[in-house]
Formats: sequence, structure tokens, C-alpha cells
Amino acid sequence: MTDALKRLSDEGVAIWLDDLSRKRITSGNLAELIDQQHVVGVTTNPSIFQKAISQGDGYDTQLTDLAARKVTVEEAIRMITTADVRDAADILRPVFDATDGQDGRVSIEVDPRLAHNTRATVAEAKQLAWLVDRPNALIKIPATKAGLPAITETIARGISVNVTLIFSLERYREVMAAYLEGLEKAKAAGLDLSKIHSVASFFVSRVDTETDKRLDAIGTDEAKALKSKAAVANARLAYQAYEEVFSSDRWAALDKAHANKQRPLWASTGVKDPSLKDTMYVEELVAPNTVNTMPEATLEATADHGTISGDKVRGTYEQAQADLDALEKLGISYDDVVQVLEDEGVEKFEASWNDLLKSTEAELKRLAPSEG
Repeated sequence: MTDALKRLSDEGVAIWLDDLSRKRITSGNLAELIDQQHVVGVTTNPSIFQKAISQGDGYDTQLTDLAARKVTVEEAIRMITTADVRDAADILRPVFDATDGQDGRVSIEVDPRLAHNTRATVAEAKQLAWLVDRPNALIKIPATKAGLPAITETIARGISVNVTLIFSLERYREVMAAYLEGLEKAKAAGLDLSKIHSVASFFVSRVDTETDKRLDAIGTDEAKALKSKAAVANARLAYQAYEEVFSSDRWAALDKAHANKQRPLWASTGVKDPSLKDTMYVEELVAPNTVNTMPEATLEATADHGTISGDKVRGTYEQAQADLDALEKLGISYDDVVQVLEDEGVEKFEASWNDLLKSTEAELKRLAPSEG
């Protein structure tokens, strides 16, 4: 094993695990990853919970109780997922305290079926924050058009947010603006800005998946030369935008009030193309004050054979822009790619949520007490 994970941490990259299950909590595995693999946070999504609940019998005791009470399937999901997040938050609490609230975080997502409903998203964010009732929880809100004002309102109420499903640079700038507006409202309401945190989850591998598919269809040598460059270029330009926004006069006023920067979080960092190095989206996106949330396979691969060689983002912006420009010249529309990915992202999480509803409902029926 290399100590690549320690080097990654030393470069200012917070390592978060993109997975959670009851078994991971009760077996001591999560505590072990924190202790031995430099893991300082956890992210979840509907797909992760659907997989956790449908495998094994780790949830049977709680599901049996919920079935006896004849709760709705939606309430059962809320009880199960918030219990896992609460327990994970307690395990990560020492990290939260040691980093003054920056890390030691656990994310839980609003119902993805609300992605295009601002008011319902804010209501759900408030409900989840109340249910989990831990200062180190982050409520995940998707960066849809309807999600932007929901981010502002949730931050304005002092609830920390993980903004998810960001694919485009324009949308990322809108997310940062929504965060700043939320902080300004929170400040006007007299809230302590030092207690409000946020990360912006900028998705990586899916950009290559979509772009490479289009490059393969073109099939020229020029197209082949651009394969697997879009995702890293896009993320690096996102970091450039982050540097601009968080050195602006608008930010300076909030900085004086002890506000926290909204860190870029690299999400979807598992490599999908087997011809690429499996640690590519970790190694190529090293930059200070970022988060990389990894599936366990990527975490293990980085620990085993990752090569961390300092900041790979700052100083690359010109080349990154050239790579994206070259794609446009070949007729691959950046705006179209990122819109397709956002639409698909919301649809995938909705589909996972519906699968979660079905599998939880089946479990409740299986464990329901016989009448009489």
C-alpha cells in the first residue's frame, strides 16, 4: 500500500466515501476507514440507499417495527435513511469537531421527485435537517433551475447544504451565487455564518462517458485524440470559477462575517472506461480546499497504487479551455452535453428512488405481522 491517501489529504483534498449502509456502520468498517484510510466524510444518494436496503438483512429489525406500526413506505424510507445518516454523523463527530465543522460531514438527499419544485425542496430540506438533528449533516439539493432558489432559502435558514448534480460551468456559477445570496440573507437575519457550510458537487466521469460516446461516433483521429479529456478539463475550469468567486468583493464582505467558502466537491470519480487508469479522476484533480468523494473501489485503488504529485489544477486553465474548444470545433456541443447529463442525473435518481420505494414496500410486506 502506498500512502497516497495521506498525501492527498496533505494537499488539501478531503477524502469522503461515496457509500453508506447499516452494515458499514455496525461492523465498524466506517470507523476503520476514518481511522486508517483518511476518510473524513460520507455522501449518500438514492442509489446507495436502494442498494443497501435491498441487500442482506441489516434492516430487518427496524423494518419489522415499521411494518408493525403500518407506516407508509415513504415514512419507512425516511426513518431508515435518517437513522443511518444520524449514526454515521455520530461516528464522524470527532472529525467534525477537530476540523471546526469543515469535515466529518454526512450528506442526505431530498426526495429527487421534488427536483423541479422549489418550495417542496425547501420544506423537505427543513424536515430532513430536523429528523437527522446533527450539526454535521449536509442536505443534498440538486442544482436544477428550481433547486437554485431552494439552495438560497435553505442556506438562509442556517441549514448546511451539499449541492448535487452540477455538470456545467454556467450552472456552477449560479450555484455559488445562490450560496452567497443565502449567506447574505442569513447574515441579515443575525445568524452565525461560521456555522453554515456547503460543498458544490461537480460531477466528473459522466462528462467523459457522454462526450466519448459522441467522439466514438465521429471516429476520426482528431476525435480519438480528444477522448477522456472533457471531464478533467471541465472540472479544472470549475476550480478556476471557484477561485474567481471566492476572491471577489462580494465574498470579501461575507468573509469578514466569518462565512465559509463553498468547497468544490468532485463527484462521480469512479472511472467508467476500463482503458483508463482507475485513479485518474483522483490524481488529475488535486487542488487545495476541495473534496473528492469516492466509491470504495476508487478509495482502495488510490491507496494501493495512486500517484499523488501535487496540485494538478491551478495553472492548467488555458489547456482545459483549449480541450473544450476543440470538442466544439468537432461539433460536440458543450451546452447540449451538460443539459443531457443534468436531465439524465435527475431521472436516474428518480428511478433509484422508485426502486427504493418498491424494495422497501416488499420488505415491509414480507415482515408484516400476521393478523390476529
